[in-house]
Amino acid sequence: MSRRARVSPAEAGLPAGGARRRTPGLRREEVAVLAGVGVSWYQWLEQGRDISVSPQVLDAVGRVLRLSDAERRHLYLLAGLNPPTPEVAPERRDMCDGLRRLIDTWMPYPAHIMDIYYNCVMYNDAAAVVLGMRADTTQNCLVDFFTDPLYRSRSTSWKRNARSVVAQFRAACAARPDDEGFQAVLSQVSEASEEFTALWEERDIEDHGQIRKELEHPLVGLLCVETTAMRVPARPDLMVVLHTPLDEANTAAKMEWLSSPEGRRGAMYPVAG
Repeated sequence: MSRRARVSPAEAGLPAGGARRRTPGLRREEVAVLAGVGVSWYQWLEQGRDISVSPQVLDAVGRVLRLSDAERRHLYLLAGLNPPTPEVAPERRDMCDGLRRLIDTWMPYPAHIMDIYYNCVMYNDAAAVVLGMRADTTQNCLVDFFTDPLYRSRSTSWKRNARSVVAQFRAACAARPDDEGFQAVLSQVSEASEEFTALWEERDIEDHGQIRKELEHPLVGLLCVETTAMRVPARPDLMVVLHTPLDEANTAAKMEWLSSPEGRRGAMYPVAG
């Protein structure tokens, strides 16, 4: 009822005029006609009665009521259906500047942002220095995990973490089984890495969470970090990945040094690894 009150007849494409309205917005009968459903059925829907609903009908009602993506998914939940995959609202597509500030503020610790296909959207300076992120890789975090020789030479925990990385990617693929973007990445990494293919065939599933990583950096030695992957509700197409130093191997101090002017000068010279 509150959503009906927001939409004027003119906004819904109805002709102006007619009888004076006691309340603002659309009447139940108008919503029913515009959505292509019966008036009684729509009234029962508003009343929360135990009726059968389909995603197509809910989408039609949501379109008439001009529901946002969040409101549309909430309507699915109220109806007892699995909500559709979140979409990015047009007004939220300009959040990248704010996300850039977020990962830059995370300095001197590594942070990067990737899309649903694991393509790297942006990374901070620490991710370049510590993890070896750079422009001459594939810029896909999954493919680079298996194929980038620099990262693999530094990651002493690579073998232990590879299983989780593949299981998490399988879970992401399963949520969008017909998405050609996932299939393209899957084809690329399968052709490039037999190790990935072997792990993929094990069919493990795992949610994104926290992963412990150990890295042997050529300038400072052992680094121990905890990687946390987080979704941004307003940008469901992006994931923020933060690397937090653990209380081992003096990791925090080493990362601070790597980001200092002295550490940056040291990184300018070729070092094995």
